[in-house]
Amino acid sequence: MNIIEGGVTAAQGFEAAGVEAAIKYQNRKDMAMVYSRVPCKAAGVFTSNVVKAAPVRWDQEVVAHSAYVQAVVVNSGIANAATGRQGYDCCRQTADKAAQLLGISPDAVLVASTGVIGNQIPIDRLLAGVEKLAESKVDTREAGTMAAEAIMTTDTISKQVAVQIELDGKTVTVGGMCKGSGMIHPNMCTMLGFVTTDIAISKELLQEALSEDVVDTFNMISVDGDTSTNDTLVVLANGMAGNPEITSKNGDYEKFKEALHYINTTLAKLMAGDGEGATALFETKVIHAASKEDARILSRSVIRSNLCKAAIYGHDANFGRFLCALGYSGVQFDPEQVELYFENAEKRMLIYKDGVATDYSEEEASKILASPEVRVLVDMHMGEAEATAWGCDLSYDYVKINADYRS
Repeated sequence: MNIIEGGVTAAQGFEAAGVEAAIKYQNRKDMAMVYSRVPCKAAGVFTSNVVKAAPVRWDQEVVAHSAYVQAVVVNSGIANAATGRQGYDCCRQTADKAAQLLGISPDAVLVASTGVIGNQIPIDRLLAGVEKLAESKVDTREAGTMAAEAIMTTDTISKQVAVQIELDGKTVTVGGMCKGSGMIHPNMCTMLGFVTTDIAISKELLQEALSEDVVDTFNMISVDGDTSTNDTLVVLANGMAGNPEITSKNGDYEKFKEALHYINTTLAKLMAGDGEGATALFETKVIHAASKEDARILSRSVIRSNLCKAAIYGHDANFGRFLCALGYSGVQFDPEQVELYFENAEKRMLIYKDGVATDYSEEEASKILASPEVRVLVDMHMGEAEATAWGCDLSYDYVKINADYRS
């Protein structure tokens, strides 16, 4: 696997654009389009929140029932959630407009929105934005970056990644972009994410690969414990790489799954590290657990804990908070068998073993926790399973941002 520069335009046949439409924000890009020159197989996963935004309901229908997908239109600033029939009609008008301009079926257009819940999107600005997008879309890396920037809300950085693999002598590219900074909590899938690839693969296997992979990637992140109404992750595969179509779980399928896993993991970590007000990416890795599910539960319990997140922010080596979060996770274990370490890129320090604290240096431990990327490593000594979860620290700025979000 070769990591390359780029995002949604890295794969053959994909174009993108990002423009200013003044949906809510002024003097910044707030609408994006991703377009494939040929029809795509599509797969998707969506929020588990009972309150689903209109674009989620639209996209679920398209992914499940349309013969193909060829375009995605995204706006930021207004979520088009809790907007009733008018909100769903907004999706339909957006798809109709894009279809007219691109010469495709409305059923081949996905839509997505992110921002404030409860507001109606000004349809005239939205449709004018679609026109700008259709006129300006190109296949350059810069166009992909502009699209990634246009879908941001409280994000501080745009998020994109791309890789290439070789399948039967053909170069296959997978690229993606996402947005997410607040209202991030797994259970599919806590953000907007768009992955494009030129691989030839059946729709059924594309969906299976995506559904399986989110369990250990996007479902393992949390910023604030809030699962959004708009969570959407879609993968579009247009087949332009020219590889033999993958219709069975062969070696080529496994290679594609590895590439998809890298894309999803990278984007998930970028979101976790860019949590609202965050100063550090907070990772918990649980090893030697009795089962995979136990490892997932334990690692997520630690990164979700507000006390653990606050300890990371304060660089406070209070290991009791992390041990406590493991203890209330619901997984049964013997605390005296557990080993707990603090890690950064340069150093690993054993903090707790055999039921008691080790003779560690508080000063050195605090230095580790002051790093921009911090890991709590937990060895359960119960089996061979492991899992990793990602979150961020909890700072004063998180409250400031969310207390003033609508203004």
